[in-house]
This record gives sequence, C-alpha cells and structure tokens, in this order.
Amino acid sequence: MIDNMRKHLQFLLAACLLASGAYSVHAQNRADRQNLENEDSFSMIILGDPQGYTKYDINQPIFELCTAWIADNVEHLNIKAVLCTGDMVEQNENITMNRKMLNQTSREMWESASRSMARLDGKVPYIISGGNHDYGYQKSENGRTKLPEYFPFERNSCWRDCLVADFPNRNGDISMENAAFEFHDKNWGDILVITTEFAPRPDVLDWARDLAGSEKFRGHKVIAMTHSYLKQRSAEYTKNTNYKITPQTSGKDFWDKFVSVSPNVVLVVCGHTGKPGDFEDAVAYRVDKNTAGKNVHQMMFNVQISGGGWEGNGGDGWLRILEFMPDGKTVKVKTYSPLFGISPSTKHLAHRTGACDQFDMLIDF
Repeated sequence: MIDNMRKHLQFLLAACLLASGAYSVHAQNRADRQNLENEDSFSMIILGDPQGYTKYDINQPIFELCTAWIADNVEHLNIKAVLCTGDMVEQNENITMNRKMLNQTSREMWESASRSMARLDGKVPYIISGGNHDYGYQKSENGRTKLPEYFPFERNSCWRDCLVADFPNRNGDISMENAAFEFHDKNWGDILVITTEFAPRPDVLDWARDLAGSEKFRGHKVIAMTHSYLKQRSAEYTKNTNYKITPQTSGKDFWDKFVSVSPNVVLVVCGHTGKPGDFEDAVAYRVDKNTAGKNVHQMMFNVQISGGGWEGNGGDGWLRILEFMPDGKTVKVKTYSPLFGISPSTKHLAHRTGACDQFDMLIDF
C-alpha cells in the first residue's frame, strides 16, 4: 500500500516537473516576449489616445490586451511608469449616440477605460494627461470631466509611493489631472513626471514651472506630459482654438511658459493630433533648445487612426517602449504592438522600424 502511494506521488511529482519544464520552454519562446537591450535598463511605456478603442465595444478588447501585456511585462521590462496621452473616451458625458462614429454611451466608454486600466492597478503607476474628449459633453465645451470619478487617487496603490504634488482641476477639486510623480534610478538619478489637464490654464503652467524649478525638484530630470502640444508629422505647436473651454493655453504657450524656461525639462510627451494616412500621420518628434541652451526632446504619439482610420479598430495595439539605458543619458525608442506580437503568425508585423518609429534620444542635462 505504502509502495503504491510512493509510486503515485513520484509519478505526480515527475508530471509536475515535466509540466513546469514544458511551460518554461514555452515561456521563453512566447511570441509577444520583448527584451531590454541591457538588463540594467528600465523602461516607460507610452499608451497613445485610447478613445478609438473605447468608443466601439468590438474594439475594447484590444485596449485591454495592451494593458494586460504591460502588466505581464512590468518586471521583465522593469517598467517604472505608463504614460497615457489622454482621450480615454470619445465623449465625456453624452447618451445620444452618433452611430457613424461610435456605438457606446459615455458611461460605457468610461467603464471600458477603467476596466482596461484596472489591469495595471497595484502593479505599476500610470499617468494620464486629460484629453479634449475627456472634458465637457463631446469635446471640451467646459471643464467638467469624469476623470476624478473613474481614476481617483485611491484606486492604484502604486501612486501612494510616487505622487508628490498636485494642483486643483478646473472645478476646484484635487485630482490626478494636474499632478507630479517622482521616480528614482541608480543610473538616472531622480526623475519627475508632471502631467497637466487639456489646454492647461495659465495657473497650471505657473504651477508646473514653479514645481520643476523648486529647491526640492530642480535637480530632477523632468518629463512633461500634456494632451495637445504637437501637430502630427510637421511637429508644429498646436493652437487649441476650436474648443470652448476657457481659460486655455496652446502648445506654444506650454513651450514658452513652462518647458523652455525650465532647464531640467528633458522630454515632453503628448498625443491628440493625427489624420488617416501612413504611420507618420500618427506621430511627431522635434528637438529644441531651452533658454539654458540644452536640448529638449518632444514626442507626439497618437495611434487611434492607425488601425483603419477614425472608425477603425482604435490603433492596432501600438505602444511606445522607452528604454532608459544604464549610461544615464540614452533613451531608446521602439514601437511595438502586442496585438500583432501575441501570435507567431503575425509577430513579424509587431515592430515598426522606420525612422519615425525607432530612434535614440540623447538626454542633455
């Protein structure tokens, strides 16, 4: 009896080890597995405007696939933060559906955005720049927004260790719309990410500038985030003149009144613009000197039209992977889609390698 039990246990143990070994081999050959170029690097992920995913129920699983992939790679890619360029929804507060452009109510879109981002809660900080479609009724007719309702500070425990400053939103409420997050790395030192509301009020730009220049943070490398800043392809500054929300500032104001006069701002990340065409109509990049004579890298990434235009699949799952190399000055930019990468039959489509998709940024600090 005992011998039979021993043999049975030995068989189960062997089966478990075999299964474990099989899984290990399978995990190493996963079609979607991406690797850092240097094991001492860390990364940040840029998640472009998700509105194209959330406005159609059939597209929503693609958004959740993106965040599930990020969550699955937090440790493997040493992801410190996810930077979302905003426009979580197509319309902030509307129940009358224009079926030529969406099939979800605003609440259904917000619930989709919340459900997808929940994949990241408790695993990695994510930082959202409120977009024009996140305010008003359809597109920033006023400063009302459901961002604080769906993304309160308490929902993601990872924020507790990195949120270091905030500024009231357009309704006078403290929220995550105007906020700053602090990160540390042995090779890069201290990093501060500052995000702002759509077309930030002049007071918000003053707050961001004063925060970056304060005694506490002037030695930090600052990444500035805002929704509308650069136009697609040409990388001209946006004007934001088609919106009723007031007061408001433009992309040029963001540069003149905050970025250019803050010597420690090294990178600006935005979304918002784009048009149907090739991939270069979904991105933009420029480098300018600030008042201290240092280079500032500025990047727009908004892929919502890259999966079939305005009424397509929402962006083909494209993400930006920023790898911060251990030299403390080089950031490698890669463009990757877990939607294509998830299958061996489409993984050859999962990387964009054009000049606008894959490049290095040398941080001047």
